[in-house]
Amino acid sequence: MSEHVYETALGAASPDKITLLGHDLVEDVMGQVGFGELAFWLATQRRPTPGETRVFEAVLAALADHGYTPTAIVTRLTHLSAPDSVQGALAAGLLAGGSRFLGVTEDCGRFLHDQLVGVDLPTDDEGWDALALRTVQAQREAKRFVPGLGHHVHKQGDPRTPKLMALAAEEGVTGPHLALFAAIGRVHPQVLGKTLPLNGAGVCGAVLADLGLPLELLRGFALLARTAGLIGQLAEELRHPVANEIFLSVDLNNKPVDPDPYSPPSLDGGTHG
Repeated sequence: MSEHVYETALGAASPDKITLLGHDLVEDVMGQVGFGELAFWLATQRRPTPGETRVFEAVLAALADHGYTPTAIVTRLTHLSAPDSVQGALAAGLLAGGSRFLGVTEDCGRFLHDQLVGVDLPTDDEGWDALALRTVQAQREAKRFVPGLGHHVHKQGDPRTPKLMALAAEEGVTGPHLALFAAIGRVHPQVLGKTLPLNGAGVCGAVLADLGLPLELLRGFALLARTAGLIGQLAEELRHPVANEIFLSVDLNNKPVDPDPYSPPSLDGGTHG
């Protein structure tokens, strides 16, 4: 018998029983626990309250699909190229989740958390606005973007943001991350000179952080949600394919041009002549 012991509180199996999170999988989990609740439970190893589950599942719904984003397009194109590899098509779409699409969820949650560490938390909107103003000013001075501000489609306001804020308030799970994010939405025009929407991916990051989910895994929850959306994209592709049309649109409309040699930047900030 091996002397090694590998402890886990997650799944374990014996010849006649499977346990998960200390519960009998068949009797206590299957048919009793919804998938969203289970995903939260697996990540935190504590069972969420009904209110937490409702808000968490609203986040998953908010991030599941957003149309023909690069993640959806690459999934469809990969399936066109390798129809025998559903896992490859899904993986391609998930690998496309980064700083511009989906990754903002984690970027925003972690950014907000960093601003709150070691700070006496405000007790009213005036205090939150002051903290938000300092935060936006510091980002502006450092020439860095504020994660979660702006959206390429929803320029007048992302409809997911007020809905998630309202659900969090309704279920009593609004915390400091969401409070700071809302304050950033109120004060940033004073610094930036323009009004940008608080986007859905950003508010999802704030909500997930307030729910106490691991900050290092916030992008994972966005990818969990988008997996369902990508399966939907593949299901639609099977019935109403567009990937070949996308491919041919590029292939038949490319235009040969003269080479444009790369010129590396010089040490003085210019380029080599």
